[in-house]
Amino acid sequence: MNSSDTGPLASRRVAILATDGVEEVELVEPRRAVERAGAETRLLSLSSGEIQAMNSDVNPAGKHHVDQVVADASVDDFDALLLPGGTTNPDHLRQDSDAVAFVRDFVSSGRPVGVICHGPWTLVEADVVRDRTLTSYPSVRTDIRNAGGTVVDQEVVIDRNLVSSRNPGDLPAFCDAVLDVFSRA
Repeated sequence: MNSSDTGPLASRRVAILATDGVEEVELVEPRRAVERAGAETRLLSLSSGEIQAMNSDVNPAGKHHVDQVVADASVDDFDALLLPGGTTNPDHLRQDSDAVAFVRDFVSSGRPVGVICHGPWTLVEADVVRDRTLTSYPSVRTDIRNAGGTVVDQEVVIDRNLVSSRNPGDLPAFCDAVLDVFSRA
């Protein structure tokens, strides 16, 4: 989706990696925030068509058009990455080698990544949380620790190029931090 040519993220391209089961508000709110700041967003997924978003993991919400299949995407085409949560969304992503490689390469590139709720599961699978500090939904924290990361229970955590938050209640702080980190990158 295209946004304005003005704002702190003008001319920036932000990838959003998600699939069926993504938590609606964790997809929509950060996307709206970066677009309002001038960024162009592209929804990447495992296959073309649409993805089914959910409310509270179990209630169907909106469907969202996929702009590009992640297997065909290049990290070099984007300035930043958003990884929304929901339990089934990152569970599916972490089982897809193209999605995992994209996330690994993105984090390794030093470009900024915003991740919320269960989204860090994909970071764990990509083996990019070692020696990093982040936060997440409580059920993901043991996985982060087992992968060599440090977990803190805070509304938002910034560790170099990673911005993380715990849940939909943290979205205002998460969106503010994402805008700040993405605009400085």
